[in-house]
Amino acid sequence: MTSEPTDFRESAVRRFRRRLGWAVRDLRPTRPVVREVQGVRMVMPWSHRLPDYTRGDSPYGQNLVDLAVRLTRDEPLVVLDIGSNIGDSALQIAHATDAFVVCVEADPYYLGFLRRNTRDDPRFEIEAALLVPDASEADAARRAIRIGGTTRFVEDADAPDSSPAVTPPQLRERHPRTNRLRLVKSDTDGYDVAIVPAVAREWSDRKPVLFFEYDPATTRAAGHDPIAVWGELAALGYRDVAVWGNGGHPLWRADVTEMAVASRVLDAPKQRYDPTYWDVAVVHADDESGHAAIKALVPSVRSPEPA
Repeated sequence: MTSEPTDFRESAVRRFRRRLGWAVRDLRPTRPVVREVQGVRMVMPWSHRLPDYTRGDSPYGQNLVDLAVRLTRDEPLVVLDIGSNIGDSALQIAHATDAFVVCVEADPYYLGFLRRNTRDDPRFEIEAALLVPDASEADAARRAIRIGGTTRFVEDADAPDSSPAVTPPQLRERHPRTNRLRLVKSDTDGYDVAIVPAVAREWSDRKPVLFFEYDPATTRAAGHDPIAVWGELAALGYRDVAVWGNGGHPLWRADVTEMAVASRVLDAPKQRYDPTYWDVAVVHADDESGHAAIKALVPSVRSPEPA
């Protein structure tokens, strides 16, 4: 979860200093450093933006951790972390809960940091592959594009660093502990709307809570329709949606059938501090404890559209 948040207020001077700091750190982007992020120590590249987004009392990323804590009340938590990056979400969840996390990361650069951060810890398993929705996409060669602590993959037949792919059924077979999957986190820079429904179908017997980044602009740039995800999840029995701004501040809850209309605001002209994407948690209609968790974390219900 390393996309830059925009729904917090800061002075022009502070923003300038932050970006100047990025420019300096980008001169040696691969230098390993140890940072404490919201109480959890981890190794990361010097250029990574996460310490900036979580500075002070920022709630960035804590919505996922708080959700994991509430879901742990049912049973020991099993989490699938798709797009693990350096393992920051996995580490924070495991620090706050009795959790086991399967980390899926395809970028060999961030895999090195992920392995260092989870080394010899039985609470983590790593799948060094790119999760794709189905076998039809498994053979495509892809090139990694890294910007400020996050990676997106684009198809490139001549890619020198193409990573192996894995489908949801293959992932489940390789990691049997996901047979008790309770929470899915996905942050894949535009591919979440394709991957999340595929994961929900594979683990339909478990009906896990689905937490992902909903970014229409990035999704369209990746060649996917952002609106389609809501109909697909509704068809799988998912009903309740909690929405956070991209800095981690709770916004509102809605029925999944309302989301296609509600998400139009992300395509509207932006004021300076308007969110450009959301974090969302989607809960199955049969998941009473999941619904209670998001209701506690996001109390407000979205107002209906005017007639």
